[in-house]
Amino acid sequence: MRIGVPREIKIHEYRVGLTPDTVREYAAAGHSVVIEANAGAGIGASDEAYRKAGAAIADTPAEIFATSDMVVKVKEPQAREWTQLREGQILFTYLHLAPDPEQARGLMASGCTAIAYETVTDAKGGLPLLAPMSEVAGRLSIEAAGSALKRSAGGRGILLGGVPGVVPARVVVIGGGVVGSHAARMAVGLGAEVTILDRSIPRLRELDELFQGRVRTRFPTTEAIEQEIFAADVVIGAVLVPGASAPKLINRKMLKSMRQGSVLVDVAIDQGGCFETSRPTTHDEPTYEVDGIIHYCVANMPGAVPLTSSHALNNATLPFGLALANLGFAAVMQNPHLRAGLNVHRGRLTNKAVAESLGLACSPIEGAIGA
Repeated sequence: MRIGVPREIKIHEYRVGLTPDTVREYAAAGHSVVIEANAGAGIGASDEAYRKAGAAIADTPAEIFATSDMVVKVKEPQAREWTQLREGQILFTYLHLAPDPEQARGLMASGCTAIAYETVTDAKGGLPLLAPMSEVAGRLSIEAAGSALKRSAGGRGILLGGVPGVVPARVVVIGGGVVGSHAARMAVGLGAEVTILDRSIPRLRELDELFQGRVRTRFPTTEAIEQEIFAADVVIGAVLVPGASAPKLINRKMLKSMRQGSVLVDVAIDQGGCFETSRPTTHDEPTYEVDGIIHYCVANMPGAVPLTSSHALNNATLPFGLALANLGFAAVMQNPHLRAGLNVHRGRLTNKAVAESLGLACSPIEGAIGA
């Protein structure tokens, strides 16, 4: 199979779909790989490094889209990319379609087969291709919160870990999954006072054991959420409903009872955000203020550390990508975990959570195959 990797064009996105190490694995398996010129610049990977790994270099993204059997990316395709996709072509990347009807329509119109990293599953029911970026984003969320808390940035002027004789910041993490646990780990390490809210009692038990009393855990009733966020200096939104839009857990009315200059970090912004007042921001202008509350809603947080992120992502995607390269669409039919990742096929939405979030019909994969 011919694998194509275009340069990412979303603002301040420096990650790359395939690293030179991973290209070498595809080449060893008998596949040809073509990389757009300078696609790896953000991770310090030169075109020559890709050539040595076995890839060819294309001067334009048009060549990538026109000649590749499978396009491997990091972020969701932008408008000028999805219009170049075609029927029978496989797109393997993050999609986050639930809050993005325009992209969904574009992918459906192209006729391509789009497999989303964020809905691919594993044997334990986890999301193995989302997990590495969730780990990165969770850790970065605390760094972002610490910066936004500075008075010069509009925040309360409080140090996350405090100092002897001065209380530390209170950090509330909503969601105890991968993002939430890694955010809590960073916050605890800095000396903050941390509370994790999660609807799963078994998960709260796991977190209690993991942190051995260094965090508080609470079940998120409305009363509990209000008590925690009204006393918080930082709130990390780390909720996830695979494939679907994130639930809105903090509404604008609640902001008026929060501490002025406190910080909301919405890591769920790729899925529409879990705060009513959230809107996507960029690394250029990462924050904005609503009713005295600082919002940090960067939609591609791991893009700020592309070297770490690209290698972590490639480690996870490689076996799935090789399966697709070796078998084509047949890999989706044979592998239930790749099948869970299928979002669009031949003009139809095939993921139920995505379709419901968009208010569109879902066509089960059996119905889509013969279309």
